[in-house]
Amino acid sequence: MRPLAGRRPDPDDGVFSDLANHLHEGDLPDGLFAGVTSVAVDSETMGLRLGRDPLCVVQISAGDGDAHVLRLKRPGYDAPNLKALLTNPDVLKIFHFGRFDIAMFQLALGVTTNPVYCTKIASKIARTYTDRHGLKDVTKELLGIDISKAQQSSDWGADKLSPDQLAYAASDVLNLHALKNRLDAMLVREGRMDLAKACFDFLPHRAALDVAGWEDQDIFAHT
Repeated sequence: MRPLAGRRPDPDDGVFSDLANHLHEGDLPDGLFAGVTSVAVDSETMGLRLGRDPLCVVQISAGDGDAHVLRLKRPGYDAPNLKALLTNPDVLKIFHFGRFDIAMFQLALGVTTNPVYCTKIASKIARTYTDRHGLKDVTKELLGIDISKAQQSSDWGADKLSPDQLAYAASDVLNLHALKNRLDAMLVREGRMDLAKACFDFLPHRAALDVAGWEDQDIFAHT
């Protein structure tokens, strides 16, 4: 594990404005997330097309202000600790637009990620007053934090990741626990928590449909 930056977490409601991220190669260290009940997860790929663009990086945070950025070894993807975490039934995996990440994990790692929570789905169900549900917009409104998306389109398959790439990867997971807390409160207030939970439960199946070829087709539509 190689630390890239350091800071003290702000104890105020789990929002962190500074980064403490750690770079790992190949797999997560043994016991890294032992005892945790939830982790925020995101991934970086060479593009957004399933089956064409490979998975390159996975970033994870336990909601403690630290982000762990894992550079995967392709094409073997021999990462047993990561796979065990993604499939651990006692650890909730929090995503933003988890549909894509879960499908990528199924394709590259051969695992079904579960149980899951998606802040984008939660936002769409709770924040019906807006059509802005991207991570940058939701984080700005609910947490008052600006995150940069400048490195979103960059070479994540490079032999060495830049400091800007690492900081970007970390920023995508650092605030998801706090976002979940805010969105949960809104879902309860609007009486939509059960509906959201049903959507989260279905999400791995929606990802499996994408992997199986129904990515662009709404199988529930009449036509």
